[in-house]
Amino acid sequence: MPKYILSCDQGTSSSRAVIWNKKGELCAVAQKEFTQYYPKESWVEHNPEEIWQTQHSVIKEAIAELNIHAKDIAAFGITNQRETTVIWDRKTGTPIYNAIVWQDRRTAPLCDELKRSGYESLFIQKTGLVLDPYFSGTKIQWILENIEGARQKAELGELAFGTVDTWLIYQLTNGKVHTTDTTNASRTLLLNIHNNQWDTELLSILNIPKSILPTVTNSCGVIGNTESALYGAEIPIASIIGDQQAATMGNACTEKGMIKATYGTGCFMMMNTGNAPTPSNNNLLTTALWSTEDKNLFALEGSSFICGALIQWLRDELGIINNAADIESLANTVSNNGGIVVVPAFSGLGAPHWDPYARGMIIGLTRGTSRGHIAYAALEAMALQTYDIVKAMESDSGIKITKLRADGGASNNNLLMQLQADILNIPVERPEIVETTALGAAYLAGIAVGFWQSEEEVLKQWQLNKRFMPNQSEKTRKALIHNWHRAVELSKGWIEK
Repeated sequence: MPKYILSCDQGTSSSRAVIWNKKGELCAVAQKEFTQYYPKESWVEHNPEEIWQTQHSVIKEAIAELNIHAKDIAAFGITNQRETTVIWDRKTGTPIYNAIVWQDRRTAPLCDELKRSGYESLFIQKTGLVLDPYFSGTKIQWILENIEGARQKAELGELAFGTVDTWLIYQLTNGKVHTTDTTNASRTLLLNIHNNQWDTELLSILNIPKSILPTVTNSCGVIGNTESALYGAEIPIASIIGDQQAATMGNACTEKGMIKATYGTGCFMMMNTGNAPTPSNNNLLTTALWSTEDKNLFALEGSSFICGALIQWLRDELGIINNAADIESLANTVSNNGGIVVVPAFSGLGAPHWDPYARGMIIGLTRGTSRGHIAYAALEAMALQTYDIVKAMESDSGIKITKLRADGGASNNNLLMQLQADILNIPVERPEIVETTALGAAYLAGIAVGFWQSEEEVLKQWQLNKRFMPNQSEKTRKALIHNWHRAVELSKGWIEK
């Protein structure tokens, strides 16, 4: 009998493959970074072929590391960066342009135009999303309008669109399967989340032919098999789920009102709102959480575009640390932020502000400001972004949040987790396994093929690593939040329209 589940975790900066056993233990992992392209200010692109090649390579590496055969793998799960947009030629399988990444801001003017035309309330009502360059729909339109011959080919049915999950599945099945799941489809501005159907009215507004779109399936269920020549045997592809939804599953936030924060390239927060969409009055997103044959769950989501990427910037551009892990020790050389505030709006502001024209800033600098103060304020900024989202979630849901579950690479930073508990004034729980994104995709794939019998079985595997309790005076906390909001307001609208 197969003993393992393999999950692909295709992220914004790297491709990973992780193999798990029945106890939910990580048995093997392989990871490769890939190139980030910045062709113009606020543009961010990836090479789709490089995404596939790195993902394919790490799958083989993980299998080899564990010294197993593909037949030992019961199922294959996919989790991915969500809104990133790929369009390719159906005949050749070749992308017609680079992947436009979720961080990319080039379609801000188009979003403004749609708002001026009075369409935003319609998009919010049908998709649960605000009109922002973050999402796939306006990226699709940009490619069709700006790449020579793309519009004509699309109208003739010669092109295929996909988010990264769809692109990987197309490659894994040698072009046999063109599909996505409800979580990724719900991030396109094109899916009506009330019926899980592509919406013809929204497609018409964005001038996108329906023929380029993939079919929409459940997050949990077999959709096809990997091509046997790739890994030596066919492996059932049994789950597809966007990365933040996968992390919610992997962190065992399966009950209504539970909330998690994933500290990765950005910081992404999700609250499980149960089996019905919860509209937001505070600029959060209403989105699919995951779907199975017998249920369709929803969430409120708030995203900060820059989180771990802020630490990368301090390392690569400012050079104040040599490794990302050094940020904690540098920040611990001081006891506070020294009066400065960092606003990491490098790609604009996400929820609940939604300002693509905001830009990053460090304010309050004096001659006494040290590298340690900048590091400390950077960690505070990561936690303060989360504060704004939590307050919006409480207002929208009517649920008082009493604890936060944290995951993602930066959650290993003890100072960050303590600052988060202090700023939110609630306990923050870090699980034993912080690789919850890959784990969530594995769980759904395993359930789909009977490797695990139920959600209840896998949820028993969740284990607490450390609980961080708030330990800050109310006066200090309120002053910090006050100065944060002052700085955020100053960052807004920096790029003039």
